[in-house]
Amino acid sequence: MDDVGCAEGQATSEDPEGLLDGTVRAAVDGDGDAFGRLWTALSPSVAAYFRAHAVDDADDLTSEVFLAAFRALSRNTESFAQFKGLVFRIAHRRYVDWVRRSVRRRGSVPYDPATDERCTASAEECAAELLGSQRALALLDLLTPDQREVVTLRVFGDLSLQQTAEVLGRDVGTVKSLQHRGLARLRRRVEEEISGKPYPERPLLRWKARHV
Repeated sequence: MDDVGCAEGQATSEDPEGLLDGTVRAAVDGDGDAFGRLWTALSPSVAAYFRAHAVDDADDLTSEVFLAAFRALSRNTESFAQFKGLVFRIAHRRYVDWVRRSVRRRGSVPYDPATDERCTASAEECAAELLGSQRALALLDLLTPDQREVVTLRVFGDLSLQQTAEVLGRDVGTVKSLQHRGLARLRRRVEEEISGKPYPERPLLRWKARHV
């Protein structure tokens, strides 16, 4: 039964990622099915990370990330945790590149929300799926860029503090501080807007209660 679980990329509450370690090793050996299982396990989180940053071509970037990650696999990649760290390091670099391209395309034109066409129906559906409401996604805009990056990696990537620090090239103490300040800001705003309702009520805030 355990072998079947490994093959399907399933996880248990005791070790949610350990069962995929064998899948990573199989991918290193060139197993095509293993590549597919890793894509299934991680691609939704990578796409969610991009969408949380309002990236308009999240699916394309996600595909690019995995192509790069599969090319970068080596014998030194022995666990799913290592592979996930590799994937999100690449995702972070792709996001930074996307921001730079966006700035060059837009030039120095001031931002006008009335003319922002990114909020298409599909984008709204993705936001609702990821955070429970368009309003919840907008809450991320309250954060500083550094806070938002930490929160999205921790929430959508489900990275540890150490993995997040490695992706961002920062020390764990700084990442923990950014996370604490960012989530505290989100909680204050939500408590202001939803007075009297049970807290937390959104997926992002349930994660906060579990990880802080």
